[in-house]
Amino acid sequence: MIRKIAGLCVVIAMAAGVSGPVVAAENSPVLSRIVTSGELRVGMSGSQPPFSVKSKSGKLIGYDVDLANLLAAAMNVELKIVEKPFAQLLPALEAGEVDAVMSGMTMTPERNLRVAFVGPFMVSGKSILTKSSTLASIQEAEDIDQSRIKLVALEGSTSERFVKKVLSKTQFIPAKDYDQAVAAVMDGSADAMVADFPICALSVMRYPDAGFATLSEPLTIEPIGMALPAGDSLLLNMVENYFGALEGIGVLDKLEQKWFEDGSWLIQVP
Repeated sequence: MIRKIAGLCVVIAMAAGVSGPVVAAENSPVLSRIVTSGELRVGMSGSQPPFSVKSKSGKLIGYDVDLANLLAAAMNVELKIVEKPFAQLLPALEAGEVDAVMSGMTMTPERNLRVAFVGPFMVSGKSILTKSSTLASIQEAEDIDQSRIKLVALEGSTSERFVKKVLSKTQFIPAKDYDQAVAAVMDGSADAMVADFPICALSVMRYPDAGFATLSEPLTIEPIGMALPAGDSLLLNMVENYFGALEGIGVLDKLEQKWFEDGSWLIQVP
């Protein structure tokens, strides 16, 4: 009788050993694809310093680039960065064209209804980049909300939504990337650019002769995270564990200091 029970246990264990990974793979198709292909595809705009930006040599650098490389290394797979305009990133994730999105993306309830999020890695907020000393000294968003004011913001971003919802009296100008938005402020076709606080502050540093100014404090508080496909719980669990470890050993703090506080990396960009 004991031998029969032992034999049955062996059969059950063998069956579990075979079916477990199969069921897991079926329930986590994206993680299964990453493991099988040995490649992690991460979507980025490539034009959102300090999150991602092209260096003088054409290489993509930035906070999100470093973080994506660390994740790929932890997963023991190759990283493939897929560059797309910001507004196309979440649709690409939903269509399965990328496995994740890391592009200075704010975690909002509306986006969370479409995709899963890991984070926040850092907290940012809305600010403005302007050549107007009057606009640069404002303390409340309502002070900008005037019909004569032209505001440019990244198309498909929370900055666009902020302008249309909170600054609805102003004239909105969409931009495909931050280079276009900054150029609009520089040539006077826009009075100000609305963007995340670090982007505005770094634009002042990047173009010291442009006469740019920005706010001393952000107008809002926004959590920045990584978007993952909805419904792939094992991938979500794994990424959460890896990033939890990176935070625990202080890597995230070092990356934030490198890309948001130091500024020495600016010599690498055009």
